[in-house]
Amino acid sequence: MSYFINLACPRFVIQSVPADLTMTRYYNIILPLLCSLCSIGGGRSVFNVMGVGSGAGEIDLEMLAQLHLKHPHVKVDNEVVEPSNDMLHKYKVRVSTTPDLDHINFEWNKMTASEFEKHWQEKNPGKRMDFIHMIQMLYYVKDPEATVSFFRSLLHKDGKLLIILVSGESGWGKLWTTFKKQLCNTEISQCVTTGDIKTFLDTEGIPYRNYELLSRMDITECFTEGDQVGELLLDFLTEVIEFSKNAPEDLKKGVLDLLRHPDCSKEVDGRIIFNNNLGVLVVEP
Repeated sequence: MSYFINLACPRFVIQSVPADLTMTRYYNIILPLLCSLCSIGGGRSVFNVMGVGSGAGEIDLEMLAQLHLKHPHVKVDNEVVEPSNDMLHKYKVRVSTTPDLDHINFEWNKMTASEFEKHWQEKNPGKRMDFIHMIQMLYYVKDPEATVSFFRSLLHKDGKLLIILVSGESGWGKLWTTFKKQLCNTEISQCVTTGDIKTFLDTEGIPYRNYELLSRMDITECFTEGDQVGELLLDFLTEVIEFSKNAPEDLKKGVLDLLRHPDCSKEVDGRIIFNNNLGVLVVEP
């Protein structure tokens, strides 16, 4: 059991922390590469694309723009699966203010991944997708393996399923492996990494390609007691609000010791640099 309640997951929305923790700019750099990996469509005039856990749509629209550059004459049916009213509203506003989207038809699905599975089986059991992306969302489902299996089953024979999570080889992976019982919400799969998904895919004999996206984060201030930025960084890393105040002393010491350990971080010019790598899996039908 956890020692205290995890009240919020800041992996997507981070307030009052340094701007360099946000990932939008990072995704903008790697999305052209990701789209080039996914040769999809089989010459069809309409591509069926699905975003699962799309949030406010920033990454979706960037990905769709890259897809349009690669296939300029193709129309797109884009299924958006997102349970948050607020996020869907922001997504729709973003669509309304973004030019050159006439080639895309948006279908809005305000539901969780599990709710969408039931909905899809009733509404579109025979429809197949060319490209499905699940970016930083498998943390929020109860059974990530079953979720991957279902969405993979929706692919065309030449379709691709793109999964992005923190890498199992990252500092996150080491932190979660060591302190899973104390830090992770057992109601969802909050501490899942690409390492866990690769183990499942290997066991099932499912073909995939694996890529590591290198990322580093300076966490030096975590080790200065009372430092405001350091406190927020610890909240971010543990995904627990006011971790320093709420955590038992032995847990706090264990987490800080591990964060400094070479398994999680490197010391560069006196700064502690955390391994923040992401893993990318491109899963075959």
